[in-house]
Amino acid sequence: MRKVAIVYWSGTGNTEMMAAKVAEGAKAAGAEVTSFTAAEFSAEMMDGFDAIAFGCPSMGAEQLEETEFEPMFNACEPKLRGKKIALFGSFGWGDGEWMRTWEETCLSCGAELACDSVICNEAPDEEADDACLALGKALA
Repeated sequence: MRKVAIVYWSGTGNTEMMAAKVAEGAKAAGAEVTSFTAAEFSAEMMDGFDAIAFGCPSMGAEQLEETEFEPMFNACEPKLRGKKIALFGSFGWGDGEWMRTWEETCLSCGAELACDSVICNEAPDEEADDACLALGKALA
């Protein structure tokens, strides 16, 4: 059984809703799933999981949340080489630049992206829910 971590930061609850769907998809595919907020997760925990889904909304000028999520993620970057990961998050403006930049960072660190990243505008709709379920299954 694959061990999957879902690690997210959510300010309005949209990314948290996405994280729940990612977890549901991974569990449905037979994975052992543990969910963490960014404040609860650390780089030292990375080796305990076969795959990790990271979720963060777009903030400010299309960037990751700077107080909790980005410092945690920056600390995890050296452990991304060869790790199966997936990315997700919501946005309220822009065109998804933050996600493209984030994907490039992960790939340059040697991460294996399990599937296409999932983004949604504001609250997840049925299409985003289905994409999050599929993301979770891809990690499992």
